[in-house]
Amino acid sequence: MKKTRIIAAVAVAALTMAGLAALPPAAAGHNAGRAGDSGRHQQTAAQQRALRDLALSAGLQVERKHATLPTVKSHGTTVNAANPYLAEVPDPAKVDYHYWARYLQRMSAKQAKRAPLNKAVTPFVYDEKEPSGQFGSNDRQANAERISGFGFGAGKTPAVRIIGQLSPPDVFVDTLATAEDQGAIPLATDTGIPATSQGVEVTSEIGDGPHGSAGDGSGDFDFFKVTAAAGDTIHATTAGSDFDTLLLVYDAAGNILAANDDANGTLQSELTFQAAQAGDYYVMVTGFLSLPNDPFDSGSGTGSDSEGNYDLQITTGGDTDYYAVRLHPGDVLGGTVRGAASDLVVHKFNGAPRVGSFQDASFIYPIQSPLPGGGNAVFGYVAEQAGWYAVSTSIGDGDYRITLEVYRPGSESARRGAKQKIVLDFDGARVNTAIFGGGGVSQLAPLSSFLGRWGLPGSRLNPLIDRVVTTVKENIRDDLVARGLNGQVRVKVLNSRDNPDTFGRPNVSRVIVGGTIAQSGVFTIGIAQSIDPGNYAHQETALVLLDTVSDPDVTNDASFNAYIQPGSNKVRFIGTALGNIVSHETGHFVGSFHVDQFNDVLNLMDQGGNFPLLFGVGADGVGGTADDPDVDFGVDTYNPNEGFTGLEDTLNNTAWAFRPGQ
Repeated sequence: MKKTRIIAAVAVAALTMAGLAALPPAAAGHNAGRAGDSGRHQQTAAQQRALRDLALSAGLQVERKHATLPTVKSHGTTVNAANPYLAEVPDPAKVDYHYWARYLQRMSAKQAKRAPLNKAVTPFVYDEKEPSGQFGSNDRQANAERISGFGFGAGKTPAVRIIGQLSPPDVFVDTLATAEDQGAIPLATDTGIPATSQGVEVTSEIGDGPHGSAGDGSGDFDFFKVTAAAGDTIHATTAGSDFDTLLLVYDAAGNILAANDDANGTLQSELTFQAAQAGDYYVMVTGFLSLPNDPFDSGSGTGSDSEGNYDLQITTGGDTDYYAVRLHPGDVLGGTVRGAASDLVVHKFNGAPRVGSFQDASFIYPIQSPLPGGGNAVFGYVAEQAGWYAVSTSIGDGDYRITLEVYRPGSESARRGAKQKIVLDFDGARVNTAIFGGGGVSQLAPLSSFLGRWGLPGSRLNPLIDRVVTTVKENIRDDLVARGLNGQVRVKVLNSRDNPDTFGRPNVSRVIVGGTIAQSGVFTIGIAQSIDPGNYAHQETALVLLDTVSDPDVTNDASFNAYIQPGSNKVRFIGTALGNIVSHETGHFVGSFHVDQFNDVLNLMDQGGNFPLLFGVGADGVGGTADDPDVDFGVDTYNPNEGFTGLEDTLNNTAWAFRPGQ
């Protein structure tokens, strides 16, 4: 029996940590370790698509992993892959999230070093009150340590540096033997946690079972049962394994509750999962990318891919430190953590978890943003209402430093009464696409060039523009006034047909609606220049490219043509769908990340891959009919592929971005 410390690991879809190691050579190809000889297990096209959607919805990637910038071949032209955090990608199955997470961590660290050190406000220091080496006194939001000196107002400072320590308890870890077949929930090896063991350590193999490459080739899975009480935290890690592992947590009904592919800059996996209710949970180890179609059937896998020897540790428990800060409506809270801790979670005053961060993606912020970056985990959060919000950390063992800074929305600093302007450019534009990862200065084709691909005559251009403009005005102005928590939304939506070109002037951003992937040099439908919580950069550009959404191939689900039937109102549907994509890109450069496109919640910040939701296609599967829904900003789950957890209020983010100068 081995004694170890419980150290909470990276949560669902987190791809972070400081000091990323060099990418192992095996990551440059699809397999690592001893690759399965049989490869994909005789899948039909429908089964392959089901695997894609299952993996992506769980926060796992499908694309092979790259050591350098990935490229994509689109209609015979090789172009750069788009940064998926900023882009509405035509096919998320072609995205290498492993590469982009590492890229953002590296570039964010460099940007933080270049950031000015002489900020206007010097943070005051707050020492954690919980004694070193103990835990329990600030482990819940109800007993969070209140930092009353933080914020705006008399006697307060809008920056604080918290010095604390995570002190997880010592536990005894038993060595656990396994035997095949344990490839399904009913066949899972019982860890004995917590009845007979505090934790287990396993040394075993993926590929040795009846369904590995030496067997029928459908894929080898090793399941382990853990019994948990409500609120218990399950930690699992495959650190030390010799191949590209995956870790997943299932409930007793076979639903995927948590997943992780890569952590700590390696091909090994770590995750932490908090049980919402008492019951049996199942930790599964497998190789990238092999998943069971049915977790109750050990022979239902999608192929024996990456195989090899693994080391697995599963434990429960840990230390969590909560700190409370009082915020005003619209306050923009930024945070970063360094040292032994590697996560930060913001909790709303009613206890609901909002953003949980396990990475530093602050490189995505524009250079005008004052929010802090550089660290193991970084977040930007816009407060919905007044109250005591909590910031917690739980992943790690030892001393940490949390920096919190609070600002008012960037639009408030403009001249009194000034409004943000969003210009929709339908005329084509000459733009330097290098800011999006493209090839440089390029001429993008106008909207009129694509009408024929939708079967529209030239006479329908003006009605189509009218519909796009109306949709954008509703999404980023009217809905925000009617439903947002900022009562002073001020934004003008202009367009290149009806208004002079004012891009380049203060408080004017633009969305170019036109061009192709080949012209831009980047594989995307839409892409924004930045993600800007609080809206501090007011002269940015976004692209909405039109070749994919006008593809005549009706089997391409990213094309509007896939949803057009004889009964469709083409102009209404195409104009609404284009307006939604424009609103999506606008949502990025005023502060919102992507949300989960595979759930049933309609949200304008849905990532690509489930296009009927973003396009506003109704239950009949046909666009431009009476059952088409109105897609808006609102509250939804963060996209599980992008290193954040919790709920994102994209309506609130957008509404506070358009508060006029005070």
